Amino acid sequence: MRKLVSFDWALKRLLRSKANFAILEGFLSELLYNDIIILEVLEGESNKDHRLDRYNRVDVKVKNSKEEILIIEVQFERELDYFQRILYGTARVITEHLTQSDPYINVVKVISISILYFDLGHGIDYIYHGRTVFKGINKGDELQLSDLQKEVFNKDNPADLYPEYYLLKINQFNDIAKTTLDEWMFFLKNEEIKENFTAKGLKKAKEELDIMKLSDEERALYMRYSDDLHYQASMYQSTYVTGHLEGKKEAKLEIAKSLLDVLDVETISKKTGLTREEISKLR
Repeated sequence: MRKLVSFDWALKRLLRSKANFAILEGFLSELLYNDIIILEVLEGESNKDHRLDRYNRVDVKVKNSKEEILIIEVQFERELDYFQRILYGTARVITEHLTQSDPYINVVKVISISILYFDLGHGIDYIYHGRTVFKGINKGDELQLSDLQKEVFNKDNPADLYPEYYLLKINQFNDIAKTTLDEWMFFLKNEEIKENFTAKGLKKAKEELDIMKLSDEERALYMRYSDDLHYQASMYQSTYVTGHLEGKKEAKLEIAKSLLDVLDVETISKKTGLTREEISKLR
């Protein structure tokens, strides 16, 4: 088994090259169920080169052959307002690509793809797709484009005009690759491509993302980057567990304090798991 570099590292350093467009095109084609051709890579936000850059997001913007803008983002760090941020991100791209004198018909189609290594929201799936539809309040029908609008816009329905969002919750994937898109999920989670995988772009990824193909300097940087990733995950886990336990202890103390007037210390100790000494200090 050959060790492959992680997708976020590749996205930052390797996949912006036209020679490697086939890897990104394969991933996007499998996700969007459409043959994607990348015309160019646009400048993304996160192009920092210091060793802590992964604590921020890693992103890249590409334009495809349909003149759509696709934002591909890898995010490790938890953000409570992540839903709002990706909304802002698509809105900003729209305004950046519309000049003051342009008619609204020139509003660019934006597709936001988030590869998430943290748990966002509450749900049991590992891939979510969000799009804008207009449903009738009284009849329950979905509003459609007129024939003239379809011809002018070259779109089938209103949702095709609005930004779309894909959320890939990597840690929620169960490592069972039932589809070619699952094969990409497996690679994103495990940095491994199995011999029987046939998803678009993975063969090229297996060839180009081999750690052993990196220069000695790049390999050393990548290994340090990988070590930092494990360290950050451990620090977060330690902080979360410690805070959780401290919170439970505080709750028990509050409960014990409220019971002092109605129960004896021995009974409170049995009910809360606190020691007699801890309870006695609450008086």
